[in-house]
Amino acid sequence: MLPKSRVESIVSLIEGGATLPFMARYRKEVTGGMDELELGRFIDEWKRLSDVDKRRTAIIKSLTERDLLTDELLENLNGTWDIARLEDIYLPFKPKRKSKADAAIELGLLPVAKQLMAQKNQDLETVVRRAMPNGVAYEDALSGASDIIAEWVNERIALRNSLRKSLERYGLIQSKKKRGVDENDAETQVFRDYLNFDEPIKRIPSHRFLAIERGVNKGVLSMSTLLDAQSVENAMEHYIVKGHGEVSDFVFAAAMEAWKRLLHPSLSTEVLAQLREKSQEAAIDVFETNLEPLLLQPPIGGVRTLAIDPGFRTGCKVVCLDEHGTLLHNENIYPHPPQKEWGAAQKKIKSLVGAYQIEAVAIGNGTAGRETEQLVKSIRFDRELRVFVVNEDGASIYSASKLAREEFPDKDVTVRGAVSIGRRLQDPLAELVKIEPQHIGVGQYQHDLDAKRLEERLGRVVEKCVNSVGIELNSASHTLLSHIAGIGPALSKSIVEYRTATGGFTSRKELLKVPRLGASAYEQAAGFLRVSESSEVLDHTGVHPERYTLVKQMAADAKVSIADLVKDKLLIDSIDLKKYVSSDVGLPTLQDIVSELKQPGRDPRGAAKVLEFANISTMADLNVGMELPGMVTNLTDFGAFVDIGIKENGLIHISRLKDGYVAHPSDVLSVQDHVLVRVEEVDEARKRIGLRLLAKQ
Repeated sequence: MLPKSRVESIVSLIEGGATLPFMARYRKEVTGGMDELELGRFIDEWKRLSDVDKRRTAIIKSLTERDLLTDELLENLNGTWDIARLEDIYLPFKPKRKSKADAAIELGLLPVAKQLMAQKNQDLETVVRRAMPNGVAYEDALSGASDIIAEWVNERIALRNSLRKSLERYGLIQSKKKRGVDENDAETQVFRDYLNFDEPIKRIPSHRFLAIERGVNKGVLSMSTLLDAQSVENAMEHYIVKGHGEVSDFVFAAAMEAWKRLLHPSLSTEVLAQLREKSQEAAIDVFETNLEPLLLQPPIGGVRTLAIDPGFRTGCKVVCLDEHGTLLHNENIYPHPPQKEWGAAQKKIKSLVGAYQIEAVAIGNGTAGRETEQLVKSIRFDRELRVFVVNEDGASIYSASKLAREEFPDKDVTVRGAVSIGRRLQDPLAELVKIEPQHIGVGQYQHDLDAKRLEERLGRVVEKCVNSVGIELNSASHTLLSHIAGIGPALSKSIVEYRTATGGFTSRKELLKVPRLGASAYEQAAGFLRVSESSEVLDHTGVHPERYTLVKQMAADAKVSIADLVKDKLLIDSIDLKKYVSSDVGLPTLQDIVSELKQPGRDPRGAAKVLEFANISTMADLNVGMELPGMVTNLTDFGAFVDIGIKENGLIHISRLKDGYVAHPSDVLSVQDHVLVRVEEVDEARKRIGLRLLAKQ
């Protein structure tokens, strides 16, 4: 539980336009050191509470306009922040279409229902005939009274809450093959595990629920919830039935009809909606967990790169890039079947490596990837050359995008895809931000998730990664710039246009000359941008301009220039930080400043590592018991997928990650981890490979 003052301060920052990276990095005293993930959750809860408050306001307005609001009702509405309870309170007063109960009331049967509901006299016929209006048949009076009682039961708040909790705790979710669907159909077989399936609602994992829902959306499955009859009957006996006899039996039957016709459909819809939201959030959590290490994988840096997008029939697309990722040359080679021009391909690659002074080779990991890697490694070069296999997920999405067409208007999609593969090696972050993160291939059920929510959550991850690394203002693409805190697409293009027109920025402060970039955007963005050409040393660091005066004071107190202070770790360590604590600058900010002064412009991503796969090409080369190197490509709730150097990825089931309990695969592994695995199962018919984790490398 956060102190009220902190909550108010954080909300004030958010309402003032502060971004997550800016708050996490430069407002630690206000946030209490919350990181982007924690601040994101804070914002989500703040929005949820705001939505509840908006709904409450709308309900109160509706009740007031219809002269239905009482002091007690207002107190009940103001006493909850739970949307389900809020709707329960409002349900009896909610405008609705004419119901069976309304029709019965119009017949004058309300007194009958009231007498029966009181359950004081257990002689059913006596109670009904005494209260029923003239002209209504006895059987019609019974039926109408039952409809009225059923509606009252449906609106009983305590009962609804009890049954809701029972459904959540003890209910089952059930899926069945939809009537008329052919069980042997290929699409039906995809969902064969769920054709006659049930599982406790409280235990079903998100990936199973989403799999069932996908089957429902495809018209293969039906889905429902079940609650045992005894639990329902017990609730009715407790909340509705008041005695013993035929009147109480009648009320009980009406209550069970309310469960069947009103309560169960309503509560089932509500519980499934909550389960859907929970499952989607869990799936998006997996995306977040996987996306961050992928975006932050180490770059090889500014080296000249030859990139190959492999293929069989259509050949391999080869491009040569300079150290900045600029396309220098492109052409096709055809080393694989059906052309089999192996020797000509070797000669061409060797020639290109020499002509363009290539230092590294990037090979896409798709079709013909391993064969192309073998081709490159069979060549004797006149220099040391590092060869990397690069994950090409999403490269085809980029190559067909508007951004790629603008960048390479005279090149086809195959060339653009090869360029993307090469640039992913040079600077993965700078290239991957050009692709919508849901298309990078590191999640599950992305097509079944709320697109807006997925975009919002993954956008936070991209923003966090870009800002944590920091970027060079004079070389970053407008796409990369658009993810800097406070910038966005429009300002990023203005920055690039200004940079092109002026020849580049000479300081951070010059950003304020960019059209439409005001003081607020500058405050948010400046600390995450580096200007290597600046004469101001601190412009090369992650120190925010608002703290330059403070650092200059530190240097003055140490009787040195800022240039001499930077990198002098002994001198920096001798600074008494407590001396510089003030009302708006605490030790967390001062410690961040010291860290930046010690390692100005440090890239947190480390250095790229080459993974040497085993000498295998297809599943036919695998045997149970083989130990193989691999790289984690994706984590899901149920395990980790690993690239072992062939087309099909293997799966380390969560139970095979280590001895003992594992809550989630992300507790053991991360995407891009290099691992040693043992083959446990090979199912060529189903294209499945079961692995066991032996070690992280």
